[in-house]
Amino acid sequence: MRKIVILESNAQFLGELKAAFEQDSEFNVCGIGADGEVGINLINQHKPDVVLLDTTLPGEDGFGVLKHIKGNQPNCSAFVISGFTDDNIVAKAIAGGARYYFVKPVSAQTVHERVKEVLAEKTSQYLVSPTSRDRRRVTSLDEKISNIFISIGVPPHIMGYQYLREGIKMTIEDQSIINNVTKRLYPEIAKKYNTTPSKVERAIRHAIEVAWNRGRIEAINSVFGVKVYIGSERPTNSEFIALVADKLVFEELN
Repeated sequence: MRKIVILESNAQFLGELKAAFEQDSEFNVCGIGADGEVGINLINQHKPDVVLLDTTLPGEDGFGVLKHIKGNQPNCSAFVISGFTDDNIVAKAIAGGARYYFVKPVSAQTVHERVKEVLAEKTSQYLVSPTSRDRRRVTSLDEKISNIFISIGVPPHIMGYQYLREGIKMTIEDQSIINNVTKRLYPEIAKKYNTTPSKVERAIRHAIEVAWNRGRIEAINSVFGVKVYIGSERPTNSEFIALVADKLVFEELN
C-alpha cells in the first residue's frame, strides 16, 4: 500500500482527490492539506510514497514544497496539479523533480488513473499485462513529446500543440503518412478534434512559428541535431513532425 499526501488549495477538488484515492486499496491517504507549510509537516511526519501538489498553496507555495521533497524525500513521487500552462512553469516543475504535470481543469478520476499508470513504470515488465504495457507506452510517448515541446518553446495552451503531438504519434505508428500530410495526416487529425484540415495546418504552422520566434535555437538544434536552423529559417510542418518522430523512434530502438 502506497502512502499518499494530497495538497490542494481548492477545498472541493481536495475532497474529490481524497475520495478518488481512498476508494483504491493500493493507496493510503495519510494526510491532506491546503497549505504548503502544513504539507511539509505532513511529508516529514508520514514520509509518503506519493504527493499530489498544487502550485498555488498559501504559506509555502508548491515549488517550495517540491524543493523540500527533492531534498528530503528523494524516493517520493511528486505529481504537480496546476492552473498554469506557461511552458516555463511546466519546465520548472519537471526540473524540480515532478514526475508528472497536470493542467487544471482535470478530474480527480483522471489524476488517479494517470498516477497509477506513471507509478506502474517501476513495476517489472513480466508482472504487467500487455494491455497495461501498451497504455504506459502511450503515456511515456506523450511525456517525451511534451518534454521536447517544453524545451524548444511550443506553448501547451495553443491548439497547434495538440495537433502537433497527434501528428507525431501518427507518424511514429505509420511513417508513410508524413508523405501525404494534406490528404491523410491533416484530415485524420481534423476528424479526431472535430475541426477542418486547413485549421489543423494553420494551427501547426502557428505553433512552430511561436517556438522559433522565442529564439531557443540552441535547444532546437539539440533536439534535431542533424540540421542546424539559423535565424528565421524554420522547418515545414511535415519536416518538423518527421524530425521529432525520427528522434523518438531512434531513442526507442536504442
